[in-house]
Amino acid sequence: MNNQSSITALAKSTIKLESEAIANLSDLITDDFAKAVDIIYNSKGRVIITGIGKSAIIANKIVATLNSTGTPSVFMHAADAIHGDLGLILKDDVVICISKSGNTPEIKVLVPLIKNANNKMIAITGNKDSFLGQHADYILNTFVAQEACPNNLAPTTSTTAQLVMGDAVAVCLLELRGFSSKDFAKYHPGGALGKRLYLRVNDLSAQNLKPQVGLNASLKDVIVEITEKMLGVTAVVKDGNILGIITDGDLRRMLSKGNDFANLTAQDIMSNNPRRIASDAMAVDAKELMEEFGISQLLVEHNGNYSGVVHLHDLIKEGII
Repeated sequence: MNNQSSITALAKSTIKLESEAIANLSDLITDDFAKAVDIIYNSKGRVIITGIGKSAIIANKIVATLNSTGTPSVFMHAADAIHGDLGLILKDDVVICISKSGNTPEIKVLVPLIKNANNKMIAITGNKDSFLGQHADYILNTFVAQEACPNNLAPTTSTTAQLVMGDAVAVCLLELRGFSSKDFAKYHPGGALGKRLYLRVNDLSAQNLKPQVGLNASLKDVIVEITEKMLGVTAVVKDGNILGIITDGDLRRMLSKGNDFANLTAQDIMSNNPRRIASDAMAVDAKELMEEFGISQLLVEHNGNYSGVVHLHDLIKEGII
């Protein structure tokens, strides 16, 4: 294979083969799946997920997904388990064992040890008649007819099927637990994703200076306020109430229309009824308002009073945009 058309054709066939195998998984879902999810949901312990080789890598990912969606989980490598790591498994833990063949030497040693401890064991395997399948309490069948590897050897389609089955378990548990976006934010406080879920407007505006002038402020005072507060805008305020807004753009438009500026005040320049947002609103709501109206700043209110400015750059800095 030495040309681009051959490469793209093989890529497409790989994706097609794996997608068809994943679609077929839905036909392999039995009552065992529902029972396995129910056992995990009602367990007082954790989920211990084990495997070897590529299955161990998939096990690690499923552990990460379960932990991030409210189901405490621990990875245990099957080879290490039979050399001391079995101590990870506590009385109330549920064990998920992942193996395509279900007949690897490590699995054959490990499975009886788990059963002897009376822990419930769930198998994710492509061979329900294997040693693992015969000894598991519940079987999640991930049979695939063919690996995407041209030699039908390298774990490709089979590991994708294992991953999808793990996702299906996680999503069902998430739904049973009533896991909300607030819960998700609690487990994902870092990064842009977490910030979209918990960061509020006040978290951003409180870091900025608070530009404001009165109705009768002179043009010079307005320019100085906008310049010093470095947000490209100032609110026009009376007794804490927002009456208007003056932006850099307003000043430029005003300067382009005439030459007599000596007696201009803030109320002559300002735009009435500016866009505003509550201080306790989500930062992502500020983003959506800015996008909807094509603006770069929003005035922020707290209990009906002016409390500051949130700027487009704040959202970019925090990864909301």
